[in-house]
Amino acid sequence: MSTSPTYQIVISGVGGQGVLFITRLLAEAAIAKGLPVFTSETHGMAQRGGTVISHLKVGRFFSPLINPGSADGLIALKEESLAQHGGYLKEGGWAVVNGSKAMNDTDEAPFSKFFFNADHVAGELNNPKTLNLLMLGFALSRGGDGGLFCNLDDMTGVLKKRLSGKKELLEKSIQALNAGAAPPGHGVKDSPCSVPTIS
Repeated sequence: MSTSPTYQIVISGVGGQGVLFITRLLAEAAIAKGLPVFTSETHGMAQRGGTVISHLKVGRFFSPLINPGSADGLIALKEESLAQHGGYLKEGGWAVVNGSKAMNDTDEAPFSKFFFNADHVAGELNNPKTLNLLMLGFALSRGGDGGLFCNLDDMTGVLKKRLSGKKELLEKSIQALNAGAAPPGHGVKDSPCSVPTIS
């Protein structure tokens, strides 16, 4: 009997960045595929820009919380979240981080790191509220490297269902998702992977 794949993803940012929204989108994508899903959220003065972290577990689990050293992936909507919550990642996991390559970043981390300046792109789109969808699109584009249970088409379908009847908002959301999945810019080398960045 084959074992169903499991995924443990940590999403981290600050209040107002839409951490919970992309967690719910990912949960809905899992449900649409018939996969069991757990989510759990922690708010730290979220309305004042405090830390917000959510745990997403897809597959057969019995607890919603992710243990340190167990997460497959980290979606960090703020650059500082890599230092704050990178400890959740397991060896061989991955982190997608909003920002340029961190100055104090070291190559010793036992997981892959991908940096994308979503703040800059959100500014170019003239819509700072798209930051979360830009980072979600970027995370989906890394699927072959670290593995997510859904892809860009799946997430587009979730957005169409959730934002049905809100044509303008849907169009802007899909635009942001696609911009994150195929960011312009150039690659810079970061052991052990090439990291697209936008400066």
